[in-house]
Amino acid sequence: MADIEALKQALAVSPDNVPLLMMLGQAQVEMFQFPEARETLDRVLAVEPGNAAAKTQIAELIDLQGKTSEAVLRVEQVCEESPTFGPAWLLRSRLALQEGNGQQARQYYDAAIAMDASLTDEELLKRIREAGGNQSAPAKEKPSEATPQFSGDGFAGAFSSEDEDEFDDLGENDLDDLGLEFEQMSEVDFSGVGGMDAVKEDIRMKILYPLENKELFEAYGKKAGGGVLLYGPPGCGKTLLSRATAGEINASFFNIGLHQILDMWIGKSEQKLHEIFEMARRKAPSVLFFDEVDALAADRKDMRTSAGRTLINQFLAELDGNLDDNEGVLVLGATNAPWHLDSAFLRPGRFDRLIFVPPPDEPAREEIVKIMSDGKPVTGLDPRGLAKKAKDFSGADIKAVFDQAIEASLAEAMKSGKIVPVTQKQLVKAAKNVKPSTRKWFESAKNYALYANQSGFYDEILDYLGISK
Repeated sequence: MADIEALKQALAVSPDNVPLLMMLGQAQVEMFQFPEARETLDRVLAVEPGNAAAKTQIAELIDLQGKTSEAVLRVEQVCEESPTFGPAWLLRSRLALQEGNGQQARQYYDAAIAMDASLTDEELLKRIREAGGNQSAPAKEKPSEATPQFSGDGFAGAFSSEDEDEFDDLGENDLDDLGLEFEQMSEVDFSGVGGMDAVKEDIRMKILYPLENKELFEAYGKKAGGGVLLYGPPGCGKTLLSRATAGEINASFFNIGLHQILDMWIGKSEQKLHEIFEMARRKAPSVLFFDEVDALAADRKDMRTSAGRTLINQFLAELDGNLDDNEGVLVLGATNAPWHLDSAFLRPGRFDRLIFVPPPDEPAREEIVKIMSDGKPVTGLDPRGLAKKAKDFSGADIKAVFDQAIEASLAEAMKSGKIVPVTQKQLVKAAKNVKPSTRKWFESAKNYALYANQSGFYDEILDYLGISK
């Protein structure tokens, strides 16, 4: 902390000193001061808009905040704008590994080391090899001067004829080429999700019950499938709930990231999106999960080019089923900011169920504590007592409590060479150190619910906060 104060004092004398700003930003990241670090790095870009190091650090910061899809897009942009900046390729390698793509991670790692040997990271390379990245990337995969340029809503740039050959039409077996996470059977079902009974029942009504009682539902003109938009504070289980939905109905599960859709060629993004829906239709019953869907379904009034609007129109057409029958396909979208979606997505027949996923209540927190403790050396656990200490905590916050307590026990275990159980006292102490991440979200959401809620979409937020309409 003293270093941060010293850097701030130096910047008071020289406010536009980029090296000092970069040092301050890095120090703030190391101290988990993420909002302050982002503000500092934005100051760097105000002075040097093309600073690749600052842009890479921002991408890493966004990933640390759990927005991996956005981080991937940002670091891809850095690699395109500054194709010889090795740290960006190294971060891109880490993100690819994080998504389970060992071969792609190895490709980016090799590119980074070829540019700057000082970036060598044996531990990262070991993990890449364990994930299947055993071979070096072909030379043609390494960055070249023909790298495309990202323009905000799409890509534009010059390519050689050899590059163009890489973008043949997508076929039925192109799951790997699309980089999709595809599971025939999810290992998680609703029993692995603490609380959220009302949310689970809404999802059952959309797809589980119609599949189990097909004739009865058909008599009422209801089919399995449709669109459900999950919204709420980050870390409250929207992604886990989507996986559990697939496990509950033994369905195929497609986890779609924004970077798996956007493409540099005009019309290619729309084609990829169509192929994703086609795969889901072929594998019905299936669950299509779009995380951070507000990035893909943003308000068209905010689009700077026609490319973004065209992709949104394609998404709307796929949801409508105009291009094919969506029976048996449940489309789940997750967002922290539903107010940024184009209003056309919220009409009946598309994301016609807007479900608020709040922080877990006390019984749900108690259930999450039990799930988190399962299989771990925990002694004297009082789930109810810990749940009471974790007011306003998200599921991710509770996981952070366990992580901190486990790390404390591990430190002791490494000294003694024996298993040291995690105690209730350690968990309560960790709960005091972890700050609820949901409160900041509600500060912002309350304003939308109060002043931009003519349709009543966000009444559930006001109900949760105990604010009368």
